[in-house]
Amino acid sequence: MTIIVIAWVYPVFFLLVNANKTAAQYAKGDKTEIIFGVAIIKNAIRAWNKGIADGVFNSLIYGFAGSGFAVLFSFLAAFAIVRLKLKHSLLWFLLIYSGTVFPFQMYLLPLFEAYVEIGIYNTKIGLIIFYTAICIPFATFVLRGFFLTVPWELQELAKIEGATNWQILVKIMMPLAKAPLLLVFLIQFTWIWNDLLFGMVLSRSVGVRPVTTALVGMQNLYSQMDGPTILTATLMASVPTLLIFLILQKHFIRGLTLGSMGTGKG
Repeated sequence: MTIIVIAWVYPVFFLLVNANKTAAQYAKGDKTEIIFGVAIIKNAIRAWNKGIADGVFNSLIYGFAGSGFAVLFSFLAAFAIVRLKLKHSLLWFLLIYSGTVFPFQMYLLPLFEAYVEIGIYNTKIGLIIFYTAICIPFATFVLRGFFLTVPWELQELAKIEGATNWQILVKIMMPLAKAPLLLVFLIQFTWIWNDLLFGMVLSRSVGVRPVTTALVGMQNLYSQMDGPTILTATLMASVPTLLIFLILQKHFIRGLTLGSMGTGKG
């Protein structure tokens, strides 16, 4: 257990300690030496001006748009599969979920060629479309589990009162699904934010590439002469997902509980 804790804590310690050093202190001093000062502020300004800003803004767009659209489409799909009693509903679910069966690397080259062919390579809309599509299977899996836990009596009572399926979805299911919806959004946002592989393959320009790709670009350019700036940029890149988790942690825990209860049924 001690070894596991050290393996998790040491990288964070190394990051925090060395982000607060000047380039000269980092090059000459002990990498575990704690130096008090405000060098991290200058490093943050330098990192922001050297390209991390564009990456942060781009990843925020991809994270919110990709996760948002994926949650919306998955919510509609899961509702239709479970609550509307579609013919061959299990087959439809397996068809959607099959997107997670194959390794991502299998369709990396065909995806790149298709993007170049239709003209959406190195575009924000292209990355938003991709992130939306790749997040739908898991989101549908979780939301299907939630819908399986909702009592059918609620839906039948609403129909007796004259509610349409759309009204049932919006006025009954959506408020009940607040926790799992936020859970799925947070998980998918974090995945999109941390993605490096597809960001590198599907983008190349500063105005399009996500934050992880921007960090790689900064490392290639500045790591030999300005290590603290790279470490500070890495620290800055981790802040948005941490903030979102802290804000939504109550719903995250509740959503996990509901999801685990539902996925074992049906």
